[in-house]
Amino acid sequence: MNHVRHVAFRRAPVFHPFFSSAAVESATATEHGWSPRVDVREEAGRFLILADVPGVALDGIEIQMDKNVLSIKGERKAYASEAEGTFTRVERTAGTFTRSFTLPESADAAGITASGRDGVLEIAIPKKAEAAPRRIVINAAG
Repeated sequence: MNHVRHVAFRRAPVFHPFFSSAAVESATATEHGWSPRVDVREEAGRFLILADVPGVALDGIEIQMDKNVLSIKGERKAYASEAEGTFTRVERTAGTFTRSFTLPESADAAGITASGRDGVLEIAIPKKAEAAPRRIVINAAG
């Protein structure tokens, strides 16, 4: 007897409350309607944002930090001009994009680094060292 097995895929849960849907500002799609898809991961010593930016020049991407909000801006240029021929189908969008993320208080804004390869932008946000609890000694007044 053959059984058909259905496999369902779902989005991975967001682990840090600051990166939840309420804190991650929605993708600001431009009039061209595109915004890079991102994965946000929390590791032991850092947060990691991976953004799909195929066809976007890395030197044209602007990453800014302002009041605990990390913003990524860039532009994907159109692939070919009309002088090179006529497209019979166009599904890839071009234009500008902006993504913004509210970072948790534990994020170390001064240590943020970014790199990119194979159409993926990687933004590493280190966590601040946690202050260890300390015991306060009471001095007895004589």
